[in-house]
Amino acid sequence: MTDIANHPTPNTDRLAAERDKYVASGVIGRPFFVERAEGARIWDVDGREFLDFVGGIGVANNGHTNPDVVAAVKAQLDSYLHQCFSLHSYEPYLDVCRLLCECHPGDFEKKAFLANSGAEAVENAIKIARYFTKRDGIVCLDNAFHGRTLMTMTLTAKVRPYKLGMGPFAPEVYRATGPYPFRGISSDDAIDGLHRLFKNQVDPSNVAAIIYEPVQGEGGFLPMPDDYPSRLAEIAAEHGILIIADEVQSGMGRTGTPAAVDHYGVTPDIMTWAKSMGGGLPISGVTGRADIMDCVHKGGIGGTYGGNPLSCAAAKVAITEVLDPNFQDSAKALGARMRSRLDGLAERVDAIGEVRGLGPMLGVELVDADGRPDAATTAATVEAAFNKGLIIMGAGVDSNVIRVLVPLVATEADIEEGMNILEQCLSDVTG
Repeated sequence: MTDIANHPTPNTDRLAAERDKYVASGVIGRPFFVERAEGARIWDVDGREFLDFVGGIGVANNGHTNPDVVAAVKAQLDSYLHQCFSLHSYEPYLDVCRLLCECHPGDFEKKAFLANSGAEAVENAIKIARYFTKRDGIVCLDNAFHGRTLMTMTLTAKVRPYKLGMGPFAPEVYRATGPYPFRGISSDDAIDGLHRLFKNQVDPSNVAAIIYEPVQGEGGFLPMPDDYPSRLAEIAAEHGILIIADEVQSGMGRTGTPAAVDHYGVTPDIMTWAKSMGGGLPISGVTGRADIMDCVHKGGIGGTYGGNPLSCAAAKVAITEVLDPNFQDSAKALGARMRSRLDGLAERVDAIGEVRGLGPMLGVELVDADGRPDAATTAATVEAAFNKGLIIMGAGVDSNVIRVLVPLVATEADIEEGMNILEQCLSDVTG
């Protein structure tokens, strides 16, 4: 690895000045400019090499610059770049919809359509649920993150930085208690909270859907307790409420299976997909029961760029790889190795309150001596890791969780090196 701390950065300094001059300051990001990336590694414009344990926030499950994805995109370039599926159909769009339907669990007919981003997928899932049920209410959870558009920002639970000064928010959105066992909120507590919500905020007869992340991402890498999704589904079925599983970050093999809900044996009515489904290119999708997806009138869903041909070419390769049992087995083995290392680290570092997650989607919650969220130590660890060539990032409503989203193609050497750096940084920061 490069000596990051003492490496000269003339190109970074030049580009940082350009960024300060031309890019809106509300767009967060350190002065770090990528020149190339491969697998689980990134090289910047000054030749510094980094291990990437973030993967573009879960976009690089198949690895940076996956050669099969690149080849598929290059082949599509010679045919056409854009058509707009609402005007001129093309086969790559059909291929991706078919593959997404294969990722959606359940023994029933499914259909899909494609959009551009995770937020757009969630927006459309809400539209479809409301159209199908003829109801307005949407229930989301504490610690949720579903995006930054008006509806998805309303669904998102974290005020800073996502919602501050951005209101008013979308109506008919209700927030229920979300399970958080480490903080003393069990499945029983969360289910009780939902019943209270139905009594004092909205009658279930006016709720179109309940949306949740099987593993809450920005909320702190909180996997749902084993019994919670099935209990939620039972309540929803009792009241004619649809279940929307947001798999934008937790899907596409991130937990070792095509969908994180596969771990729970549930079959959501609607699911949203994005991030790694495009192998690095922007694309998202909504899948669901065929009768639900077909309910909307012609032209009621769609968009100019949704399912762009280049993105579809990349997505076909990326999703096909995710559906390969060998890929899933490799991801599960990677997750087991990482979990073992993190659990061992937790035994040696008092600041680690909990290691949690599913498969290779893992989070480390840092706490102070009194067990309270420790955002300062988390930020210091992230910064120290960067200075040693490891890219990690925080999460959690209290910004005290280190999230681990290493590309699923990372080698054993990548994992060993990254974990050693993480341990050293935690030890240095916490003394």
